[in-house]
Amino acid sequence: MKKQRYFGTDGIRGRVGSKHMNTSFMLQLGYATGVVLAERYDDPVILLGLDTRASGAMLQSALQAGLTSAGVKVNVLGVVPTPAVAYLTQSLRASAGVVISASHNPYYDNGVKFFNSCGEKFSDEMELAIESLLEKPMDLVDPLKVAGVDYLPDASGRYSEFCKSTFPSNLNLDGLNIIVDCANGATHAVAPMIFHELGANVTQIGANPNGININQDCGATSLQALQAAIIEQSADLGIALDGDGDRLMMVDSHGEAIDGDQILCLLTIDQHQKGMLDGVVGTLMSNWGLEQALKKNGIDFKRSNVGDRYVLEMLKQNSWTLGGESSGHIVDLKHTTTGDGIITALQVLKVIRESGCSLYDLKQCMQKAPQVMINVPTNGLSFDVKYYPKLQHRIEQVELQLAGRGRVLLRPSGTEPLVRVMVEGNDSVEVKVLAKNLADFVAETLCAEA
Repeated sequence: MKKQRYFGTDGIRGRVGSKHMNTSFMLQLGYATGVVLAERYDDPVILLGLDTRASGAMLQSALQAGLTSAGVKVNVLGVVPTPAVAYLTQSLRASAGVVISASHNPYYDNGVKFFNSCGEKFSDEMELAIESLLEKPMDLVDPLKVAGVDYLPDASGRYSEFCKSTFPSNLNLDGLNIIVDCANGATHAVAPMIFHELGANVTQIGANPNGININQDCGATSLQALQAAIIEQSADLGIALDGDGDRLMMVDSHGEAIDGDQILCLLTIDQHQKGMLDGVVGTLMSNWGLEQALKKNGIDFKRSNVGDRYVLEMLKQNSWTLGGESSGHIVDLKHTTTGDGIITALQVLKVIRESGCSLYDLKQCMQKAPQVMINVPTNGLSFDVKYYPKLQHRIEQVELQLAGRGRVLLRPSGTEPLVRVMVEGNDSVEVKVLAKNLADFVAETLCAEA
């Protein structure tokens, strides 16, 4: 299978102004995508949303121009969460959906994510078809084929109602004190309202975007502000979303962070006890403690490659419905087609209401194994461990030392020029030493190749 040159694990992403994140490239990308869609659909329609980055409007204009010049009608959604685009693409029966967002990255990055008509990430085949046109000159635009642009002003309202519909009608959040951190991103206008309308007492933070403060010391990638607010206000729990709303992290009443593995564990055990599932999908990065907890409860567990699209693929292969990543991407096919931070939070709140347990109590379902991950720069090299026999031998030595008490993982990042070196096990001191030694060996190996 040919490998993509432009698309990474979650669309195309880069620093604004770089080779693949500027108006010229967006025009070409829009046109290439439009041509591919026009070959597959009669009168294709694409939904277009974006997050709160200052660069979004600029890139949107260029992408929109490319799409319409290829004969694809564009329905503009405005600022909406990424999962809202996935949902609306499916519910409105559009040909595709696109989001201009770099998710959890800083404001100076941006990106483009695509969804097919089913609300799922584009397939490898679609991405390769688009890439095959990216380096070819655009054909002259036929005035008779140029499509129009419409606006969907109630996009946020439609999505909000959908989110609330996933929470049981016989339950409410009355009396629950929640702090919601919107990361100054795409959920700032919808998330606090959804939890409030279900009865919670909501305090919102990270809900004043200015174009450059998205994910800045807030949201799912930076929990300190939320943790401090939980303690200061004696709140019951905190909900932290990322810039485009497809990730969820939480904070319990003690101010302790709860990551995607712990969220996935408590949801899995609850559904398993109700006879609603037999297995769950994590990723290569899922904590070893999650695997052990699910094994103890007799629940099958499989690991996919990193990225919610790969979680989804493995769920389909096994006819399962629930999976996720440590980073907070949780996919529950009973409700959604992609990671959705708001809906995942609602499912956790459902478990809290039904069980009468606090989030602090529920997270005891698993004990996280000590984990250390070190990022090693690749120095511009394409990294594949199979080409480094000495490194393979070193990894085998570490695995033998852990001997069933942990695991080792080396993988190249899908979005950055890095090799991620991860070691986890029962002994935190041992894990730190092994990870440091292995990362140093990787760095030495790559330097020798440079």
